[in-house]
Formats: sequence, C-alpha cells, structure tokens
Amino acid sequence: MKLAARACWPLLAALLALLALATWALPQAWSSAIDWQAALAMREPWRSFSAALLHLSAQHLLANLAGCAVLALLGWTIRMPPRACLAWLLAWPLTQLGLLARPALQHYAGLSGVLHAGVMLIVLTLLVRRGRERLIGALILVGLLVKLYLEDPLGPLLQAREDWDILIAPFAHLSGVLAALVSAALVRGLGLGKG
Repeated sequence: MKLAARACWPLLAALLALLALATWALPQAWSSAIDWQAALAMREPWRSFSAALLHLSAQHLLANLAGCAVLALLGWTIRMPPRACLAWLLAWPLTQLGLLARPALQHYAGLSGVLHAGVMLIVLTLLVRRGRERLIGALILVGLLVKLYLEDPLGPLLQAREDWDILIAPFAHLSGVLAALVSAALVRGLGLGKG
C-alpha cells in the first residue's frame, strides 16, 4: 500500500481531532448554533457534521481526542484502505442523522458516535482478512458489542456516569456503529474508493 493511501485513515482521525480542538476555542455562545438539535436537523444540515466537533467539557474533549489518537495509530498499523476512509467520512454525518430514531434526544454533541463508527470500520476491515488479523477483528467486535450492551443504548437517552462530568448519550454510540455498516455498504455497493 502506498504511503498516501496508508496515511488516509490517520489523517482523517487527525482532522477530526484538530476540528474538535478548533471548535473548543469558539465562544460558548456558538454552541447552540452547531450542536445536534433534532428539531433543526433538516433545516440546518451542517449540524450533522458540526455537532460531532462540539464538546461539553474538557474531560469530554480529552477523551475523544484520545480516541482519535488510538484510532489513528490502529488504522496506520493495520493499513486501513482508502475505501474505509471514505466510509468513515460518510459515517460522520450519518451518525448524527441516526439520532433522529430517538427524537426525544433534543441536543447532542461530541465525537464518540463517530469514533464508534471508526471502530466498527476497523472491525469490518479486519474480519475480511486472514489469520491473526481476523481474530483481532473478532475480539474487537466482541468488546464493542459488550460495551454497547452494557451501555443500554435503547434505555434512558441521557445517562449519568460516576466518572463523567457530563450526561452520556449511549444511543449515539449505537448510531455510529450502524452508520459505519451503512456507509461501508454504500462505498462497496457504489464501487467507490480503492482497497
């Protein structure tokens, strides 16, 4: 795999991190103009992109920046193909649009759903490989499914966690995983990307 193709995944992870950092620097008053609001989803489509970049606390931001770093490193290591990068780009807005399935979730912000999409795309990439890589993909998938089950994404919309200073919206994590499946199918079905 050529260097430029191999760099696609970590560059996308870095872009997400840098945009999240830039958004953090915006005045607080901008938050309501860029967060996810189900009532405004169709009239203000940019929110399906911008909401992922907005974070509600420093802890929230730092956790998702760490997630970007882990996905960048893992993607580089396993040589994520350009097709997967395109699927991740498509999953970015699809993750927020998936929140329409739970319209009672009036507001949402953060990269965690998009990061879950990235994890699922890594799983899909590894599962079609052979040997140890397929096993690693299967183990990551089991971990992801257990995490989703324990979070109860179809339960209460917003959940308080002892170690978090914000309320968590676990449905966004499930939405990210489903968005990854949809975007991967679209990329493959339309013959987009290489690898």
